[in-house]
Formats: sequence, structure tokens, C-alpha cells
Amino acid sequence: MDPFLSLLSFLLHLFRASCDTDSESFVDVKVDRYFMPTRCPREVQSEDFVRYHFNGTLHADGKRFDSSHDRSTAIVSQVGSGRLLTGIDRGLQGMCVNERRKIFVPPHLAFGTVGAGGVIPPNATLVYDVLLLDIWSTEDQVQIRTTHKPESCIRAAAASDFVRYHYNGTLLTGQAFDSSYWRRTRTWDRASSSRAWRRGCWGCVWGRPGIAVPPQATLVYEVLMIDVFNSKDNLTITVKEVPESCSRRSKTGDFIRYHYNGTFQDGTLFDSSYKRNSTYNTYIGKGYVIQGMDQALQGVCIGEKRRVIIPPHLAYGESGVENLIPSWSVLVFDIHVIDFHNPKDPVEIRSVLKPPDCGQTSEANDWLQYRYNCSLLDGTLLYSSDQYDSPSVTTLGVNAVISGLEKGLSGMCVGERREVVIPPHWAHGEDGAAGVPGSAVLLFELELVDLQKGVPDGFMFVWLEDGPEPLFPAMDLNGDKQVPLEEFSEFIKLQVREGKGRLRPGVDQESIIRDMFYNQDSDRDGTIIEDEVQLKDDTVPQRDEF
Repeated sequence: MDPFLSLLSFLLHLFRASCDTDSESFVDVKVDRYFMPTRCPREVQSEDFVRYHFNGTLHADGKRFDSSHDRSTAIVSQVGSGRLLTGIDRGLQGMCVNERRKIFVPPHLAFGTVGAGGVIPPNATLVYDVLLLDIWSTEDQVQIRTTHKPESCIRAAAASDFVRYHYNGTLLTGQAFDSSYWRRTRTWDRASSSRAWRRGCWGCVWGRPGIAVPPQATLVYEVLMIDVFNSKDNLTITVKEVPESCSRRSKTGDFIRYHYNGTFQDGTLFDSSYKRNSTYNTYIGKGYVIQGMDQALQGVCIGEKRRVIIPPHLAYGESGVENLIPSWSVLVFDIHVIDFHNPKDPVEIRSVLKPPDCGQTSEANDWLQYRYNCSLLDGTLLYSSDQYDSPSVTTLGVNAVISGLEKGLSGMCVGERREVVIPPHWAHGEDGAAGVPGSAVLLFELELVDLQKGVPDGFMFVWLEDGPEPLFPAMDLNGDKQVPLEEFSEFIKLQVREGKGRLRPGVDQESIIRDMFYNQDSDRDGTIIEDEVQLKDDTVPQRDEF
């Protein structure tokens, strides 16, 4: 043979052998797992369904022949069922969601010696760059994993319950497709739910505008339970604290003052009277508050603390309160009853200590000196006479103190101690006073220190027995037929010392005597003569006054 032809034949043989190496070197698929996710709870097994994206290229020159990315539609198929190329079927085995791998498929596990439609040449080795998006099986059940559970779980959701919850919805790849946090919590009736929901899929919501959920997609919901309730629920009342003494419990028609913290079931605070530093005040059983609270305030003691769980149908229902309480919210109130009263309540007087020799008691026009502590019924001290240098003083019947205190001070003897409960209509009413809350029931602890009997209103001096007759000679101590202020003053003080007369108590004696003198000195010459003496008439003769 010609040497040149022999050399050419040898080179062609080497070239053919080189080309054949590309196809013959891959007896089975070759897998390059070039990206692995951190977490891989499950790998693809035979008969699993998978959803994946791929780019397909020719191994020989890298030319792309197909791509699911270009069609924006992932491939959905079953592994091991003969629906895929044998090489792809084998190459997907053991793959994790979010894993990326290159699968090198030899011709005999792809399109063989025939190729495909002029796109894939005969005997071509194919390279599939695959991103796995989903795995599932027809035997799969809903999987539930608790990531957080509160220490106290008063109630778990059951069939026919309503629930209110937040959720994030993602695909297995972690791509978000929906979230209640984008809008508001979702309310759902378990009784009318889908099969998946009944098995634990909390909130199967199929997408948000602009975010599509692909067909045959496994969904992952991260759920935070906000509320659970049933349309048949009633109030749940837990008594936290009751005072040792509870002589009276609230009833319909009473007016109550209480503090509260209002929260949702997850503990989120939505309102608090403590933050406003003001009690909530209302009538009980008259519909002025939500139905559940109206019921919860029945039968409480002053000072009692309660926790009240109110289902939505006894609270704000579907409407909620704008920007404060979402619709269908279960409300939790921790309440502290400060006081309550009825508009018909009288002043309540309890004698704590009464001296055995209690002869003379206080009445209208008497001058009193007394000690007191004024508190709210929860024990909060408002005022005390101990804050001052001396006990307080008042004259009964001249409206110098609140009407309830007038009643409490009446009929006391010196040394007596009392507790007086005064409802607001006998005290400072709805408006309150400096340091006294509106509609507050007050507790006074009283001790009468001194008592000086008084004179009728409008009088400055009264005779305690028949006065001297005739009067002027008795006043004219030196017998000179005229009585100056000094002589008049000495005469009046003598009557008081001898117990024959009484000056108005609680007022400066010199001022009273001076006023009495000027009332008699009609010509204002500084002396009183017999013609100027006039008696002030009264229905009781012994109480005549100059």
C-alpha cells in the first residue's frame, strides 16, 4: 500500500477512536452534585413524583437543545415509572430539593443511535443541568412539626372550632407565595375545611395576586395561632384574688369602677386603663359595655381580681374595632375591681369605738374638732388630718364638708371612732375633686377630738337659761347708765363662764362680741344705753340673742 494512504488510514482510525470515546466512556449516568442545600430532609426515591427545572446541552459542543426555564414551566413527572429518559430517571435518584446537579447521560440511556427530531444527533451524550423544586408521593400525609409551644396551653383547636392565625406560605424551595402578614390575620372555620386542612394544613390559601402557586406543588405553612374559639363558647372566668372580707357583691344597676389590662390570647396588649391612670367606670347589666364584660362584672367583690376570656360573639364579633381589635378576636381581660355602689345607696356608718360615758353627741350647728383618714376602698390613701399640724374643724350644718361626711360626723361623742363609707352621690359625684377620682366611693376613718355645742344659724349668742330681767341693769356692771365695749365684753364672757349663755363656736370670741356690741350701739357713739338694748326674738325664748 502507498505509505501516504497507510498513514491516512491510521490517522482516521485514531480520530474515530477518539470520537467513540465520548459515547463509550459513559457506561452509566454520571452525576456532578455541584450545589447541595444545607438541609435535606428527603431524597428522591423510585416512584416519587418530582418537579424540576433543567437546561439540556450536548456534551460534545455545549449547544443547548432544550430548557424548561425558557418555557417558564417546570417539569412534573414520576421517577421510576418509565415516563422519563432512563438516564434522567437514574440521575434524579437521591436528589434533594434545591439541589443542583449535572447529569451526564450516555446515548444508550438517552436517544441512542437515532437521535431526536434533528435536534439531538445520533449517539449524542447529553448533559442535563437540573434544579429540583419538589418531591412527593401519593402515600404522603400532611406533616406537622411544632416549632414553638407556649408553656401554658389552655385550649387546643378541635373540630368545629374557629381559629384566627398568621401564616407564611412557601414552596419546598423556600419561595414565598403568600403571607397573612401582608394583610391581616385569617379566620377559618375548621368544620368546613379541606381534607388537607383537617389534617393540619393551617391556612391553605392559594396565592396572592401576582404570585402563582405552580401545579403539583407541595406547600409549607409556618403558622402562628392567634385565637381559637367556638360559637358555643361562653365566658371563662378565673378568680385570681378575693379580699378576706366581702360583705357585698355587685349586681345589675350598680355603678362600678375597675382597672383592666386587655390582651389577645397570644398576650399582645391592646388596651389598659392603667396606662391612662384612670379607672373604667360604668353601670353593670345595662349594655354600656360589651356583653361579655357586662356578665363578667356581675357578682364581684370590691378589691377582687379576675381574668376573663371573652369569645368574639360576646365581644366585638366580626366588626372588631378599627385599628385596635381585629374581627373575630378572643379578648382576655385582667380586671381589678376598685369599688362599686348603687345610686340608691345611703351613707354607711360603722362605730369602731364608743366611750361608755357618751352623753353629749354632735348635732347641727355644733363645732367639731376631728381626725380623719380618707381612702379609696382599695386602700389608697387620699388625705389625712395627720398631714397637718392640728386636727380638722368644722361646724355641722353649714355645708363646710361633703354631705356624707356631715352624716358621718353627726351623733358622735368625744372620743368615738367610726368608719364611714360614702358613695359618690354623697361625696364628690362623677366629676370628683382635687385628688379624688370621679364616681369614687370614699372611706373615712373618723375620731371626734372635741365638741362645742353650737347656736342656731344666724345667731352669735344664745341664752342657755332665762336671761336676767331687766337686762340692761345686769349689763351695766358699774351702774353708770352706759355700757362701753369693754364692759359689754366682760358681761358676755361672764355669762359663758357661768354656763348661762353660749357664743357661736369655732369663731373668734372677740370678733363675735364686737359684732354683737355694734348691733346694739345703734347711734354708734361707742356706748350702749338702756333704750338701745333690743332682744332678738326667736321661737324658743331661752335662745333670745342681743
